[in-house]
Amino acid sequence: MTKPKPVLTPWQRLWRELLEPILFAVVITQFLVTLVGVDGASMMPNLRNGERVVVPKYETWLHRLGVGQFSRGDILIFKPPGAAESRSFLGVWDYRPYLIKRLIGLPGDRVRIESGNVYVNDKLLDQGFTTNFWKAQGCWDTTSELANNIQYAGGRGVNETQQTFTVPAGQYFLMGDNRTASGSEDSRLFGPIPMRDIAGRAALVVWPIQRKANAKYDCNQQGGSPDQIITFDGPSQLNWRMLGRPSGFQAVTP
Repeated sequence: MTKPKPVLTPWQRLWRELLEPILFAVVITQFLVTLVGVDGASMMPNLRNGERVVVPKYETWLHRLGVGQFSRGDILIFKPPGAAESRSFLGVWDYRPYLIKRLIGLPGDRVRIESGNVYVNDKLLDQGFTTNFWKAQGCWDTTSELANNIQYAGGRGVNETQQTFTVPAGQYFLMGDNRTASGSEDSRLFGPIPMRDIAGRAALVVWPIQRKANAKYDCNQQGGSPDQIITFDGPSQLNWRMLGRPSGFQAVTP
């Protein structure tokens, strides 16, 4: 004879039906793996607005405990410093959204930017993974302050034709792949990012399942929304892809 199920108290029902699933979801997304959406065009051409990437959060916790570290060329999600542009929620709450950029310099690395070229530890970085696209579009920025300048976290500008920036211990230098004028707000503007503010590494793209093969960027529409400045055409292709490190970073030595 089947035993009757025990009658749950209101608190037990609340825990089982609501709180337990929420706690499980929080543990999964905070400590194991989560999904992050790409907002904007600062990582074009390699990541497009609206794409979703998988972030293995356990990697970040291991790195914080001293087990391994992120590598140059990784794409990282992080909370920017107070100097970064903030957004407003309903006009009453200002917040700093998480950003997604590529890791250029590790702690102790010497980074220099001149005429759009990036040097890491005195080695010219092969940026073909991004600049080939921007050269073809006709808007690779080599003349603006952003293409020739790094700014310390404290706000003191550094003309990189005169001085090299050394990434402080425990911090990371990140840049967006968008190399147009004002195409990305990153470490060139607000300085390096401490480990505590890094949420994780983007490992693979899972959404949308397909995307158009070709992208066209309107260089005359600086500051517009992604829908205004980018058009897509060509055949559809599978968009599930691993986000590996570009080969140009292999030539950079400690």
